[in-house]
Amino acid sequence: MNGPDWSRMMAAYNTEMNRRLYAAADGLPDEVRRADGGAFWSSVHGTLSHILWGDTTWMSRFDDWPKPPVPQKDSPRMIEDWGALRSARAAADARIEDWAGRLTAERLAAPLTWFSGASGREMSLPLWVAVTHFFNHQTHHRGQAHALITRAGAATGDTDLPWVVDLAALRIAP
Repeated sequence: MNGPDWSRMMAAYNTEMNRRLYAAADGLPDEVRRADGGAFWSSVHGTLSHILWGDTTWMSRFDDWPKPPVPQKDSPRMIEDWGALRSARAAADARIEDWAGRLTAERLAAPLTWFSGASGREMSLPLWVAVTHFFNHQTHHRGQAHALITRAGAATGDTDLPWVVDLAALRIAP
């Protein structure tokens, strides 16, 4: 089972990678951020908006956040303004780190039950499985955004977890 330390580490990784991606994308012209690059959610902007949509959806289940204001199919356009998307991302990352810091092994082992619009039925999983999916979803789509950003000529720096996250600061490693 993935425990509280793993969740805190992944939340910190999420925050730092989003900071790096948004900083790199910030240097691109808006038309480049919005250009269809052939990714699942089309563009850099659309992909980053979808990640925030997914995070908001899962956090509505994990920590009683409000659900996203749009359905999944509209997630690439959930926040159209780049500055507003960037601000919403930073605020969400801070809240995700706070939530991860409050997790316990007992809570992670407990079931999470919700109605899945994607599958059209009630779902129930141990929270740790859903949290693993949550962080995996972010990483998956950030990889797509990273490829689009890199192709556009911007750079994010390192992306490997051991070089991105300060484990000592999280009190996870010496």
